[in-house]
Amino acid sequence: MIHHSLEFSATALILVHNHPSGNPASSAADVCMTEEIHDIAKPLGITLHNHIIIDKTGHASLRSLKLL
Repeated sequence: MIHHSLEFSATALILVHNHPSGNPASSAADVCMTEEIHDIAKPLGITLHNHIIIDKTGHASLRSLKLL
């Protein structure tokens, strides 16, 4: 993911993925992966704006939940 961001000279990212289970709540793994990507992207000048999890009932924003 970071490789592609650099390839396209991106300065910011918004991560999005789905939870087919029907629950858009973030898991510990979602939060951990988001923190890892943020920590890698920041020194490269890439801002991670949000990580949104979607499902058939709605969505969850890690930024809104203050997890980012």
